[in-house]
Amino acid sequence: MTPKQILDSFSETLMRDERILSAQERALVATLLQHAKAATAANPETQEAVNAVIASAVGETVAHRAFAVLGGSIVERILESNPLPLREAAGKTADIYAGPNVPKEPDPPGVRAPRKPLHDTPMAPTPPGPKEPDPPGARPPHKPTREAPLPPTPKEPDPPGVRAPLREPDPPSHAIHTTVVSEPRVAVAERPAVLPAKCVVLDEFLAPLELANLTRFIVEHEGDFHASQVVSPHVDGGVVNYEHRRSRVLLDLAEHQDVMLKRIQSVLPLVLEKLGMEEFSIADVEAQVTASNDGDFFHFHSDNGSERVASRHLTFVYFFHREPRQFEGGELRIHDSRLKDGVYVSENSYQAILPEQNQIVFFPCEMLHEITPVKCASQLFADSRFTLNGWLRR
Repeated sequence: MTPKQILDSFSETLMRDERILSAQERALVATLLQHAKAATAANPETQEAVNAVIASAVGETVAHRAFAVLGGSIVERILESNPLPLREAAGKTADIYAGPNVPKEPDPPGVRAPRKPLHDTPMAPTPPGPKEPDPPGARPPHKPTREAPLPPTPKEPDPPGVRAPLREPDPPSHAIHTTVVSEPRVAVAERPAVLPAKCVVLDEFLAPLELANLTRFIVEHEGDFHASQVVSPHVDGGVVNYEHRRSRVLLDLAEHQDVMLKRIQSVLPLVLEKLGMEEFSIADVEAQVTASNDGDFFHFHSDNGSERVASRHLTFVYFFHREPRQFEGGELRIHDSRLKDGVYVSENSYQAILPEQNQIVFFPCEMLHEITPVKCASQLFADSRFTLNGWLRR
């Protein structure tokens, strides 16, 4: 049976089915054909062309509606009435419905790395593997307060974006101390005179299981934490200075460092684009967990202000804590600053980021920033404000 014969065998049924073509539509088509025949009676070629256009439009409509109504059952009916062998009949049926007017099913989604630029070269099919956690989302702009966090903003379904932290005109909570970690550099002319605060904030950064494992690991290793140091421009190593910084740090993060760095690398192109920074080769990575408990803080400083840490380029700060949260305060404030005598000083305005669970912040290392004092009534280590923070060097 030819394709035409197959269609002809169903034409009567299709024309009578109101779901395919209503009575009004059939009357309209008949009227169009009659008018076309009368108008082109003197020119058979024109009449044939007009009829072909109308027939094509009607045929396409009938085909679309037939598939929507009958679906795969129409193919089964054709095969039941077709005396040809199954393979040959299936081939001929495919010839009928493989044309451009038949609705095409969307291709299955391809496998691609999150936030990676697409390439022109086709990729080979990738065998299925373990499902990676969804890429971190980001919330639209909101205005947190220093007293208590606002309710979470509904997440957008699209790829993660960036939200702008709060910009406050109020003067900072601490005066600038002489122990700020920075020193004049030789190439002062290459540094901008004004450095506006900027950062990228991403929410839901780690998978729930990764976050739970990290929190449990930190609480179990309380005894391995030691007092935080300040990198001074005048000594080779760090020094403990409780007037400038007070907290405790852990340097050995075991496998949790690799988990964090892998996730950071997956979002790095997006982060650099939002910060207006060029891509760079990562020469080294530093990472640590900082525990801040009752009364802990970190005054104004930059992360690459001395020659020892001058190669630090991008800072990341990941917030996490035990639920329910037992502390207050501990804002990360990134200041607008200006260059004075080779050192960036605050302009008394800043962006404030409240520490929220499973949230990460990225900003250039030269940004002047501080951590406001933490209040933790229980004073238990497990109730601390924790951050997994570090720097990408170039």
